[in-house]
Amino acid sequence: MLLVIAFALASLNLRPALAGVSPALTDIMSELGLSAAAGGMITTVMVVCLGVVSPVAPLLAGRFGTERALLAGLVVLCVGLLVRSAGGPVLLYLGAAACGSAIAIMNVVMPGFVKRRFPNHTGILTGLYTTGLVLGASAASAFTVPIRDAVGGGWRFAIAVPVVVAIVATVLWAPHALRSSRGNTPVLHVRPLLRSGTAWIVTAFMGVQSITFYITLSWLPTIFQDAGYSAAYAGFLLGLSNLVQVASTLTMPILAARARSQVPHVVTAVVLTGAGYAGILLAPTTLPWLWVLVMGFGQGASIALALLIITLRAPDSTSVVSLSAMAQGFGYIMAAAGPLVIGVLYQATAGWTLPLVFGLAMCGLQLAVGILAGRPRVVRLPGTTSGTGAAEHAAGRSAQ
Repeated sequence: MLLVIAFALASLNLRPALAGVSPALTDIMSELGLSAAAGGMITTVMVVCLGVVSPVAPLLAGRFGTERALLAGLVVLCVGLLVRSAGGPVLLYLGAAACGSAIAIMNVVMPGFVKRRFPNHTGILTGLYTTGLVLGASAASAFTVPIRDAVGGGWRFAIAVPVVVAIVATVLWAPHALRSSRGNTPVLHVRPLLRSGTAWIVTAFMGVQSITFYITLSWLPTIFQDAGYSAAYAGFLLGLSNLVQVASTLTMPILAARARSQVPHVVTAVVLTGAGYAGILLAPTTLPWLWVLVMGFGQGASIALALLIITLRAPDSTSVVSLSAMAQGFGYIMAAAGPLVIGVLYQATAGWTLPLVFGLAMCGLQLAVGILAGRPRVVRLPGTTSGTGAAEHAAGRSAQ
């Protein structure tokens, strides 16, 4: 139970560093003289690091163990949060890179930890840590502006506040990490997976659903501010979108893990996400809370399904860590383009119509690859002794 509690607290740190920027983005751009494209690059830098550093995580997990790799991620995150708010644009981007790198390591090793330590409860544990993920994002989105206002307009202090949660999680996780054996997870490298069609489909689904998520995470408050709402209310709407994800991240993995195919669940998630995009595009000032609720439920279900599918499509914990590294590595590199493209489109058109149409197009692509990723199949691992029959048996046992 103590291990589960520490794991849940660690999961709270997977998104505040990302979600806390967008509510304060207008202030950051104004004080530092950044353009819309440069402002979008703050999130882009973090998401690029999510992709670039992810392949390193299996090496860390294999050398030091998943528990210690997760501890290293928490420590680096603490440093990155402090550096990011300490100075001008250079430190802002360097700190953002450190935050993204830390989250990349944590993202990759968590599914493998679940598969190894809780193989018969993958749905429940996946739901637990994805719920922590969205709760952290929701809190950062909702409270960044009130914290800024409480300290007299200081965005630097506001975006550094998540370091408190990161320090607490580090302290609670450290005893479990230090008691674990070094190199307790022999990790398959990513290269054998590059010849697997299933691995690439899983990667594509992770990437496209991340694009639709990071577009809203980066720009939703700015969209609503341009529609006439205050910065506080715009941040509240983003926080509401993230908060409602708790319902779908808790329930969707449990329901989907019991099913042989996750296609119906994927379709439901994408349709809800697209409906939210369409509502914001067509009527941003008419029931905005409804659009963000619908979108949030769809996006929470999407990320939970993406992480669950990674766990279900690999036959063992070793393979899960490697598949997680591939899916999140290439997937987040894809996702990094989302906030930047939206910033460029907005800057070029001086409006949100074309950026939101781009978001809807990404929802269509997410639906296409999600239907393929949701089909019941298991990654084939060239050069390993895992036969197809054994893999199918393992996947079936996990789905049950």
